[in-house]
Amino acid sequence: MATDMNTADTDAITSLSEAVARAIEGRQLLTHPFYRRWEAGELATSELAEYAVHYRAFEAVLPAVLADVATSLRASGEDAAAELVERNLADELGRPTSHLALFDEFAAALPDEPVAAVPGPAAEALAATYRDLAAQSPVAALAGLAAYETQAADIAASKGDGLRRWYGMDAAGTRFWDLHADLDAEHGEWAVEALAALGADAAEVAAAADLAAGAWWSLLDEREAEASLAA
Repeated sequence: MATDMNTADTDAITSLSEAVARAIEGRQLLTHPFYRRWEAGELATSELAEYAVHYRAFEAVLPAVLADVATSLRASGEDAAAELVERNLADELGRPTSHLALFDEFAAALPDEPVAAVPGPAAEALAATYRDLAAQSPVAALAGLAAYETQAADIAASKGDGLRRWYGMDAAGTRFWDLHADLDAEHGEWAVEALAALGADAAEVAAAADLAAGAWWSLLDEREAEASLAA
């Protein structure tokens, strides 16, 4: 977190972080059966390949969501919040290279399996949720981002470890997840800091975070449902 924040800023960040945490309570993604099976090496490689198709829908929409939020914040004179969002966007586009390209390297490192040609309904709904939150307001979009990114570093670390341990993936294949295990702790902090800079209402933040949390949970539910059908 920034070191020059006063007590009021710190109190706001704490309050908003707690609002996000309450919104995702009971839906922390690492507790979902799909990710538990990933950690235990129990996913078939075909499930990983399918997951890559569907998760990519979020990774593809994220830069546009961040850009829209930053543009809206600049237009309304909220430069401090805009700068935090722009840092996140800069990472997505080029630290160290496009994160979408890095994700595609992960997908290419998986065994060649028959997969869906396009993202499924839950993946499309997830992407639409973030587009809708960005259209609603910067506060809604940032809250939705915080709902994921405050968890994302731990999720990415778990995924990378599982891929190495159980699926023999090398560093090139896990680079996307390893990078996010480092960067997403900052991204989550920046989202909450931006909300504090905007004087966001905790109830509004919780409502938007709840929508995002539900969309993420549904994405994993869809993966589990398809695995059950294939069994």
